[in-house]
Amino acid sequence: MMSSASTFVTFPAPPGPGMVTVEESIGNLRSLPQNQAKLRVQGYPDVQISKDSTRSLTQRENAKSAFLPHNETVSKRVYHAWQDTGLSGSLEEIINSSQDVPNWVCGISQQLLMLTRWTSSLHGSFSPHLALSNDEIVSKFTSIQHWSTSPIKAFDWHPHVVKFAYALQDDSIRVHCGSTELVPTLKHKLQKNIADLKWQPNSSSILAVACQSGVLIWHVEPTSLATRPSSSSVQVLQRSGHTPVTSLSWSPDGRTLLSASPVDTSMLAWSVAMETCTPLWRFGGGGVSLLSWSPDGSKVFAATPSNLFRVWETRHWGCEKWNTSTGFCKAACWSPDGSVVLFSTENQPIIYSLTFAETTDDTSSVIGGSQTAVGCVDLSETELQNEDGNSVKLGGYIQQLAWDPLGERLAVMLEETCDYVAVFRTTQSPVLEITPCGFVRGLDGEKPELIQFQPNFEGGSLLTVVWSSGRIGYIPMRYIPSSSKGVNTQDQPAHSFHSHRFTNGLYSQQNGE
Repeated sequence: MMSSASTFVTFPAPPGPGMVTVEESIGNLRSLPQNQAKLRVQGYPDVQISKDSTRSLTQRENAKSAFLPHNETVSKRVYHAWQDTGLSGSLEEIINSSQDVPNWVCGISQQLLMLTRWTSSLHGSFSPHLALSNDEIVSKFTSIQHWSTSPIKAFDWHPHVVKFAYALQDDSIRVHCGSTELVPTLKHKLQKNIADLKWQPNSSSILAVACQSGVLIWHVEPTSLATRPSSSSVQVLQRSGHTPVTSLSWSPDGRTLLSASPVDTSMLAWSVAMETCTPLWRFGGGGVSLLSWSPDGSKVFAATPSNLFRVWETRHWGCEKWNTSTGFCKAACWSPDGSVVLFSTENQPIIYSLTFAETTDDTSSVIGGSQTAVGCVDLSETELQNEDGNSVKLGGYIQQLAWDPLGERLAVMLEETCDYVAVFRTTQSPVLEITPCGFVRGLDGEKPELIQFQPNFEGGSLLTVVWSSGRIGYIPMRYIPSSSKGVNTQDQPAHSFHSHRFTNGLYSQQNGE
């Protein structure tokens, strides 16, 4: 359904076929013909993972395993799954071995798996996601657009240096540092169904991996010349009922790691050095599907697989919750000062904001959030003309949000078949304003799978896009931050979106937890 109220009607014309976005210059996103564009950025690695090469990697791993005891009986495979991931893992193995077991055994295993997850979730009503397989759960709740088919299925920038890690379809992880040719590959027998990667702040070497069996902590020394670190470099963090893990978030000081599973209503606060965790539990929601720690360290956004999300304060770990009427929260991001969180839900093309008042009372567990979320941007589908004058449909549900560390640029990735990433200019003073900047387009045939801003880019922002082709693209955005200018002198369109309140009142706060 087309919408004339869509924010996209005020955007510059999107680039047409044969054009690729290379940078933001003088306040505008610039696109060039593909045969003229230089897509490499000096000092950054050139990464292109083709689907064929990913498939060949998997085939080589399968060829090796052909000489291992791969023809184990179902009972042995179930036993090994029990050792790795407990009861739920063994039931999942039986279900995956449906060709080797009677139909009635597979059926009972499916029912027991649902019962096990329902019990561990402590949810008062049936949650449909508890009946999904591990693969389906990860695919539904991970940030990557097409997790099961994308050549790259998880990605994370290091917070301090030019280094990033990404996971491939064969569940190996590669680490790139600057333009060096040494690329360590991380592989472990428990590293299956990778859903998220997070580098530890204030550390040069620690990478947390969310996967089917729990959380793996890799210690990847930057001075090491090993391209295949051994399993002795890994810590395994596991807790019964807390699998698969789909989201991780470090505290800004790097002392605490939070992990979340959509089948466990407890998010776990890990002391990695001690390998111990503290469950942070609240009744309802059916699990925890998405975590985001605010940059100032004072709050944590925690979405659930239901129409409920919470914001926790980190002094005393109290929380407040909000209910939605349009499904679970699909994406969320914090402003640099932690005063605003933007989020979207699975069934509505609108970006909402919640504002939090600054609290100075260290003894209080009050969050201070606004009672109702405010609709900031409407991204309903609409029809536009691209730079060639041809019609193109843009808009729809939101897959991912990314706010740059300066609070100056907001990138939005839409679901399904959209070829573009939408970019907005943002300011927070005196009020939150979100205004159109332009569209980022990849090479012909590429669609965005994941977006992330580099945390430490100088001179503006650097948007990183993982494309469906397996290419990692960089779009430098150079500008003078509005805080340096005193006022925002960038050209603004006539239709500015700042704190526009939608009258349907979809979100309301509920206290007392």
